[in-house]
Amino acid sequence: MAKLPGMNLRITHRTHALQRLISWRNPQDPSPGNFSYGADPDEFRQRFIWNGSTPYRRSSVWNNNLVVGQYVESIESTIYYTLQTIDDEVYISYGLPVPSVSLVLMKMDYSGKLNTRVWNSNMSILTDLTSQPNQECNKFGYCGPFGYCDNTQPIVTCKCIDGFEPNNKQDWTACRFSQGCHRMEALRCGQGDGFLNTSNMKVPDQFVFVKNRSLDECIAECTSNCSCTAYAYANMSTKFMNGDETRCLLWIGDLIDTEKLIGQGENLYIRINGLSGKERKSAILKIALPVLSCLLVIICVCFVWICNFGGKQRNKKIWKKLMSGTSSTFAELRNVNLKYAFISFKEIVLATNKFSNSNMLGHGGFGNVYKGTLENGTEIAVKRLSKGSGHGTLEFRNEVILIAKLQHKNLVRLLGFCIHGDEKLLIYEHLPKKSLDAMLFNATRKSMLDWPIRFEIIKWVARGLLYLLQDSRLKIIHRDLKASNILLDAEMSPKISDFGMARIFGGNQQQENTNRVVGT
Repeated sequence: MAKLPGMNLRITHRTHALQRLISWRNPQDPSPGNFSYGADPDEFRQRFIWNGSTPYRRSSVWNNNLVVGQYVESIESTIYYTLQTIDDEVYISYGLPVPSVSLVLMKMDYSGKLNTRVWNSNMSILTDLTSQPNQECNKFGYCGPFGYCDNTQPIVTCKCIDGFEPNNKQDWTACRFSQGCHRMEALRCGQGDGFLNTSNMKVPDQFVFVKNRSLDECIAECTSNCSCTAYAYANMSTKFMNGDETRCLLWIGDLIDTEKLIGQGENLYIRINGLSGKERKSAILKIALPVLSCLLVIICVCFVWICNFGGKQRNKKIWKKLMSGTSSTFAELRNVNLKYAFISFKEIVLATNKFSNSNMLGHGGFGNVYKGTLENGTEIAVKRLSKGSGHGTLEFRNEVILIAKLQHKNLVRLLGFCIHGDEKLLIYEHLPKKSLDAMLFNATRKSMLDWPIRFEIIKWVARGLLYLLQDSRLKIIHRDLKASNILLDAEMSPKISDFGMARIFGGNQQQENTNRVVGT
């Protein structure tokens, strides 16, 4: 399929519905083929070529203007790549300045290449401009974790980021790069770690987007989180969707699908061990001498640190332990970039009036659900998992990690979570109409569910399931869909909840095994 002048590729921000450019099956068969091109359904700031449901080639991440130009000497003109927002939809288009005697054509080839050509109508000449990917090294994740494709050298190949070395040197020498690289020296958070500025980079995939932060605030976001491995920052030339004026990206865990580009790209700041062994000993000595002369001050500082941060550190250890699951879902999503906030146990106790029975919304196999109100007036629903419940631990871990990758208007929204000793709590948006079964099986309230409303509920639940099974980058099987797990907001719009039993499937996976009976 070819993209002609005036045609746009669209993505709907709320539902993540998108249009793609799809290849032919082969040169003689125009039926839909394996390869397609379009915006990332979960992050519209980047585009993908897919082989089926598997990423095959990823673009750079949008970092500045709503219009980007690339001068092409052969046609003595500039090709513009444009992003336009109308309501909750984003439109991607290509073109040349008006007036122009040339037209830009894009075609998704059956072999997996996205070809860009220019047609000169005056001279009736079709000129080939670009074909992506044009190197093996440019394919998605080709160089493995912490490896990058260096496009600046005569021979384009994979390299390790400075401070890293190949995981398997024998494979690396044989040009097998998929195992990637590892750190030559482990990080010591807060003990000399710094950030290495690597310029002209295509930044990695799987980032966390932090809205409207200054450069200093973006740096602080990464510096304060020992799990943050890199950050990138850009000022937007104009406000983008949702009023974004800046773009702060953070990476937690491995850096995947990174490239060094020629004359373009952006600065990527990677956390490294900032001091050598001798430099570190010298720095420690310079710090230790004045510290020893101020022992009383040190004791006071330690006391304050224990009071203010000890609880947070214990929570982090408990969280790390909880994240050590071995099921297929956890193995797939272990390094997911969590965007949710830790909410203190004290805040939750105050919000729920000490978990008062009058605040209880319901009771399930994993624990009780309470209504609460935070200090800022936000109404929340708190799921308090039963102490000592093995299933509760699994559900907690599954919901937090899995929902981090799911964003849809018909899926319940997770606001945060809390780990306090043996307590594990999930904090959701509060939905005033409660669950669908509370309406269906209540003699008084079921009269509110006339046929038009029931039809709308059926339709929107189906759209939520379609997103889980098809439109999300992950294929999700809910495994416990029932009326009590469908919640209703004030406008009677349904939201699917309770992902504790959900499982992730691979793009081409047809079956899976389970160790316990699930569902209803």
